[in-house]
Amino acid sequence: MTGSFWWDLLIGAASALLVAWLALVVVLIVVRPRGGLLREALRLLPDVLRLVRALATDPALPRGIRIRLGLLLAYLAFPIDLIPDVIPVLGYADDAIVVIAVLRGVIRRAGLDAVRAHWPGTDDGFAALTRLAGLDRSA
Repeated sequence: MTGSFWWDLLIGAASALLVAWLALVVVLIVVRPRGGLLREALRLLPDVLRLVRALATDPALPRGIRIRLGLLLAYLAFPIDLIPDVIPVLGYADDAIVVIAVLRGVIRRAGLDAVRAHWPGTDDGFAALTRLAGLDRSA
């Protein structure tokens, strides 16, 4: 393209990162909770973070689930997000969407009872969590 190997490499790497970022943003848009559920997810985030930490350290759960939850905690601790946290509301929305997407898989694999045993919040909060995960409480 430019005739210089290093410039071509830099342009190619930057293009690949941009395409990967756009793909991740599209995935977040597709899996986001509908209606007022995103606002509810943001309100539940502190309890959900305590839940994720408790589940990630539970040796009774399969290793794959604990690894997935550990990676989620690392993502949340990493200072660079898909949408920067300095943007009001939207900055934390990507974190909430990623947490909900991971929790959906964890609840389906580990079972609702295992998640309920570690839930640090109220019964209403747990009901909201099951709605966000796309499950009803009797599942």
